[in-house]
Amino acid sequence: MTTKQFPLVRAVLFDLDGTLIDSAPDLGAAADRLRTDRGLESLPLHAYRPLAGTGARGMLSVAFGITPEHPDFPGLREEFFSNYERCIHERTEVFAGVPELVATLTQQSMKWGVVTNKMTRFTSLIAQRVALFGDAGAIVSGDSTPYSKPHPAPLFAAAEQLGLEPHECIYVGDDERDIQAGRAAGMGTVAAMYGYLGTGAMPADWGADAMIYSPLDLLKLLKSH
Repeated sequence: MTTKQFPLVRAVLFDLDGTLIDSAPDLGAAADRLRTDRGLESLPLHAYRPLAGTGARGMLSVAFGITPEHPDFPGLREEFFSNYERCIHERTEVFAGVPELVATLTQQSMKWGVVTNKMTRFTSLIAQRVALFGDAGAIVSGDSTPYSKPHPAPLFAAAEQLGLEPHECIYVGDDERDIQAGRAAGMGTVAAMYGYLGTGAMPADWGADAMIYSPLDLLKLLKSH
């Protein structure tokens, strides 16, 4: 894959979980409590981490091996949400390099924002309590538009909030659906290889324009700014 640079970009949009923040410890803990509350053995964080970016669907698949079609899924999902709401900031941290990246983008008059499939119920809590997000020009959650990623609608909404055309933005994410959404929106795409990626993922096949292995690597792709 050829790594592309983005000299004419005016904004960077980011996925949230696995791209800007490491929320896997809290997501995993919320799911694992469902197990221990039922007398099941606790699972280690590394079992949950690869699927942390897929929210309740991924966490419940690890904890109980069930899919959204299972009759118990809706009830467990709501219990998971309640657990997560209680512990949402206990272990979650911004990835190393992200504050410096955002500060540099701001210094270079580059707009930035967040597009996540996480529901507003949770995104708002994070945005309120993590100072970093006070400078975001757009925050679009999974329920902000009628569709979530990989549909491009959330990315279109974020570009509109920033006052830009989609082709003036790039999208950075750690899941294949992020790259699919970015491509569908006509944006340049960057795969965050330090993120969760998913189980058995093949990021080289996602079709991203570039890959980065740390948040600050993104600046190399924007170095003409």
